[in-house]
Amino acid sequence: MATTIAIANQKGGVGKTTTAVNLAASMAATRRKVLLIDLDPQGNATMGSGVDKYDVENTIYELLIEEKPVKDVAITDTNGKYHLIAANADATAAEIKLMEVFARELRLRNALKSVQDSYDFIFIDCPPSLNMLTVNGMAAADSILVPMQCEYYALEGLTALMETIRQLADVVNPGLEIEGILRTMYDPRNRLANDVSEQLKNHFGDKVYRTVIPRNVRLAEAPSFGAPAMYYDKSSTGSKAYLSLAGELIRRAESKNNSVVEES
Repeated sequence: MATTIAIANQKGGVGKTTTAVNLAASMAATRRKVLLIDLDPQGNATMGSGVDKYDVENTIYELLIEEKPVKDVAITDTNGKYHLIAANADATAAEIKLMEVFARELRLRNALKSVQDSYDFIFIDCPPSLNMLTVNGMAAADSILVPMQCEYYALEGLTALMETIRQLADVVNPGLEIEGILRTMYDPRNRLANDVSEQLKNHFGDKVYRTVIPRNVRLAEAPSFGAPAMYYDKSSTGSKAYLSLAGELIRRAESKNNSVVEES
């Protein structure tokens, strides 16, 4: 069955979409079957995958509101070599219409049931706010990957996010947990960044990924070319960092699966 990971942070500008696109591409490069779901009305993950959000026939709206099956909505030809469920401004309309339907928090989870055996990893790029789309993403996920910058305000935002995850686990997704915390836009020359990084490791232990995503111009440039960094400049430090993160996720998933097998 697919491992489903929501990439979320209520604070914007932390590299959330950059992580979603580049992690999906890195996983696909390891010959894993990957689906990336764009839940953000801005459609940045869609554009970063080389898909024109203004000229796409089916989006997350058709999946959540019209209940079209994933196989009919997913775009299979992207610049990241993964499958994509696109988003554009229609996602805002989807959020409004979700308020009118039964079991609105579970629409995405129910839609993904039919493709659990079709993918190895499903990544969900959540909006940078707590709305019904984000709730759907978290309700459908096994765990949440939290990208964050190592700065003071990010620590405060992380505390709020942890409370949100706890409440969602209580109400709609009892198995929801933190997959890991990813340090992004990291500059080791910055003393505050190093201090916050140490605080994260002390508090969250092995939930903090060993991989660190550096500040990197190529990561910032790649979306304007409609491609993940590894296809824009595979030798860049940003591209290599996301490949390293993919390897770390794969090892964690295999370790978790082995533990389940041993327990059974």
